[in-house]
Amino acid sequence: MKSKKQRKYIFVTGGVMSGVGKGVAASSIGSILKARGFIVTALKIDPYINVDAGTMNPTEHGEVFVLEDGDECDQDMGNYERFLNVTLSRVNYMTTGRVYQEVIRRERNLEYKGKNVEVVPDIPFEVIRRIEIATEKANADFTIIEIGGTIGEYQNMLFLEAARMLKSKRPDDVAFTMVSYLPIPSKIGEMKTKPTQYASRTLNSAGIQTDIIIARASVPLDQKRKDKIAMFCNIRPECVISAPDVESIYDIPINFERDHLSTILCSLLKVDLKNRPMRCAAWRSFIKRSKSVKDEVNIAVVGKYFNSGEFVLSDVYISVLEALKYSAYKVGKKLKLHYVSSHPFEKDAKRIGELEQYDGILAPGGFGSTGVEGILKAIQYAREHKIPYFGLCYGMQLAVIEYARNVVGLKGAHTAEVDPKSPYKVIDIMIDQKKLMAENNYGGTMRLGAYPARLKKGTIAREAYKTDTIIERHRHRYEVNPEYIYQIESAGLVFSGTSPDGQLMEIAELPREIHPFFLGSQFHPEFLARPLSPHPLFTEFMKAASDRHNKAK
Repeated sequence: MKSKKQRKYIFVTGGVMSGVGKGVAASSIGSILKARGFIVTALKIDPYINVDAGTMNPTEHGEVFVLEDGDECDQDMGNYERFLNVTLSRVNYMTTGRVYQEVIRRERNLEYKGKNVEVVPDIPFEVIRRIEIATEKANADFTIIEIGGTIGEYQNMLFLEAARMLKSKRPDDVAFTMVSYLPIPSKIGEMKTKPTQYASRTLNSAGIQTDIIIARASVPLDQKRKDKIAMFCNIRPECVISAPDVESIYDIPINFERDHLSTILCSLLKVDLKNRPMRCAAWRSFIKRSKSVKDEVNIAVVGKYFNSGEFVLSDVYISVLEALKYSAYKVGKKLKLHYVSSHPFEKDAKRIGELEQYDGILAPGGFGSTGVEGILKAIQYAREHKIPYFGLCYGMQLAVIEYARNVVGLKGAHTAEVDPKSPYKVIDIMIDQKKLMAENNYGGTMRLGAYPARLKKGTIAREAYKTDTIIERHRHRYEVNPEYIYQIESAGLVFSGTSPDGQLMEIAELPREIHPFFLGSQFHPEFLARPLSPHPLFTEFMKAASDRHNKAK
């Protein structure tokens, strides 16, 4: 039986240019409403034909975030989960491809009962249907819907039409927020509002009048420009929210609330705030702690998505980087990240010694052969020189390969993904995936989503989690080959986490008496790290790195 709760919907759109923080704005809006005691959920609409984000190049699109149910989605879904501290599912994510795919499926199954199926209104109807399903599933008071892309683009027109139709159907339950950039040309030195005015008028042409404008700029907005934007965009001055660049994205909800955004939204949507004080003490405490730590710990993220030490795209490993921050703050340190390309280690063996300067080394997830030999050299150096090492997914697999080669003595050991002719394929394809790969059907074919694992007593993993059974999110096709487990463990590497049936190796580590911290996880622990609840494995890694840092002082 459906709840009679009056649902409220807040659409977040982007004006002027992309990349100005719609996802963080949507997450922050949700977090301040949740701090008022409301139940909040969030959806992301991506205007791509791709059915999901799994086949997109991370250097172009950013990280592929994996939900508990295995859906591969946009990185903004990670922001929603981190800011709202909720678990979302595939009903909270849609793409153009996914919407069209469902409409076509329903048409083929005669679910439209013979009617003429058209782009308008049937595609917008499907978008609205999905929004309502996600809202009902969460029993949400507020649903935040971020429409990807920028106002005026052809790709998101149908999603804007869906928003307009929902507003027409439920005028008191829908509000619009536009995140718009205000440039300050260097030769002029004056903040310009005209691009935002044009964006607002373009949104008007889609039949939508925005209620709130979040004004993104390098500096705070002054009252004169607030008044000007309000006048020409047809909103009240108090509905123009200043959103200057900040030191940390976690400052943004507090900044929004300083401009009374939650009160304004509830007023627009006729929601009573009586007996709903703002409760954000834990969030404020987290921000205070993050700013009070001064002592830096140096962590090298060794990967292939770097170029001469510079990050190609910071969003490639955004969940990893945020998880490192949370755990650094927890152990009283400030994180200083160093993005280290593995390619130079392949060309110049002497450069591997540069890793000695770091307090910890992390190898993140990835695919393919590019830069792998360099990462293997970095893992070997970390193991032999007792530098804390943390491997995630591919980083764990490569740690097993390095150990098999250089300790077990299996020369030429490799993963079948890179070298299918290796004499010792210690990492091999999952059997049930071979057929799908042979058919060149790669989308959504990996081991995806949450799976349980059991932990061995007396291990770092068991000590970190403080429980015997865990559930973590996966995204991979290859596993540790069971044929080599006995040899590898006999040589000292411990598989401290396994699937409940003992067939799949989930965590590999060296005992503390051999190494201060040498551990890899087949899963992606970064997907469960939260600002207010850092992930235990990241925290153990940061503790070891902190100890190394303190000893070096």
